[in-house]
Amino acid sequence: MCSWTLLHSCGLNAWQVEGLPLSTTSNEACKLYDATLTQYVTWRNDQTLGGLEGCVSRMLDADPNFVMGHVIGTGLEVIGTGSSILRNQQLASAVKRTVELAQTQDITPREKLHASAIEQFSKGCIPKACDLWEEILLEHPTDLLALKFAHDGYFYLGYQVQMRDSVARVLPHWKPHMPLYSYLKGLYSFGLLETRFYDQAEKVAKEGLALTPGDAWSVHSVAHVHEMRAEVDKGLKFMESTEKDWNGCDMLACHNYWHWALYFIEKGEYEAALEIYDEQIARRFVSSGAMLDIVDACSLLYRLELEGVSVKERWRELLPITQPHTEDHVLLFNDLHFLMTSLGVEEQGLTQRLLESLRKQAEDPGEHHQLQLAWDLGLAMCQALVEYRQGNYSQVVELLRPIRYRFSQIGGSDAQRDVFSQLLIHAAMRSERKRHRMLARCLLVERDAVRPNSPLTDRLIQRANAMCV
Repeated sequence: MCSWTLLHSCGLNAWQVEGLPLSTTSNEACKLYDATLTQYVTWRNDQTLGGLEGCVSRMLDADPNFVMGHVIGTGLEVIGTGSSILRNQQLASAVKRTVELAQTQDITPREKLHASAIEQFSKGCIPKACDLWEEILLEHPTDLLALKFAHDGYFYLGYQVQMRDSVARVLPHWKPHMPLYSYLKGLYSFGLLETRFYDQAEKVAKEGLALTPGDAWSVHSVAHVHEMRAEVDKGLKFMESTEKDWNGCDMLACHNYWHWALYFIEKGEYEAALEIYDEQIARRFVSSGAMLDIVDACSLLYRLELEGVSVKERWRELLPITQPHTEDHVLLFNDLHFLMTSLGVEEQGLTQRLLESLRKQAEDPGEHHQLQLAWDLGLAMCQALVEYRQGNYSQVVELLRPIRYRFSQIGGSDAQRDVFSQLLIHAAMRSERKRHRMLARCLLVERDAVRPNSPLTDRLIQRANAMCV
């Protein structure tokens, strides 16, 4: 079995034995591919190896024509959604180079499929990319790169069932002695919780943590379970007791701190949430520039504003990080969070630039999945954010109510998308139309049924009742 560990990385022969041959003559390139994959799966940049960036660079130095080296290196940048091939010529060239190498070399069908999947994803054809990764997994269920890329792709699409079932299909082919086996527990747990199997999700995640306490994704999955059940005190205790295990996972720690802050917002302890923002989230998104960290920062500030907390200066600190991405339009989910920032600092020109460029690209979306959703979903959600900022609460309700069951299509998790459900509730409560205020009470009844004993819901119910008197 291929080792898939940083200390004993897989060389050329080990990958061959595993049934996942790599088309290169460089043993060093194979080992660095292994190290890169391991860091991606474990959410850690190992600085003794130079992190992901250093490993990719050294891997391609070892073999500049290594197709799977280009697949994982370029793929990680594309999957990160921090740049578009339409606006980043260097990334576009890297994708082109990957495809050309795959077409001109004698490589395996599996490797060709990998290169095609990266090309499709880079063009916005995320469903097609996921289909290609699934085709790989049919014959190669232990291809962890295909599994993880598909998992991320489904997450961006909001394909919750597929995210769960993709892992379920390959689990029987994995055995406990296989390196990184425990990390499949976290992947599977996340799919379970996103399809509302909370008990099973918690059980599977804790099985993973029993094997690998430092698995930040399993921690993240348990945090989600407590969030969706409104088990605030349990969530706070869990995050505090496990912090030492996951705060070194630099690619996910910021997100786990975001979950921690959500518990405080749920309790109405806003200063505690802001403390986490200032001490953990703000410094991390500045240093990483990662999309997950950036959207978490936007989301947290927006939720606090919905609760009536003033965070304007923090929006100004965030603006230089989000502004360069204004016209990327890789994901609608990202666009909505960038828009929160431009609205937060009242940069009307930047807001219009984002909306106009999104409209323009959506006029001819081609096969770009997200742009195909822009006209009847993404732009309506964007406009709702604008209208709310302008105090046009009834218009927000009219925009969001017809599409609220489609929010999942922008991707992300139930917990992340909840900010838009909260937006609809707040707008309905503030609307001058009586039927909208009645709607707010109905939405809160729904929320209370799904997530009983939520302090945040209780506060909103009290406010809605007072407004309807």
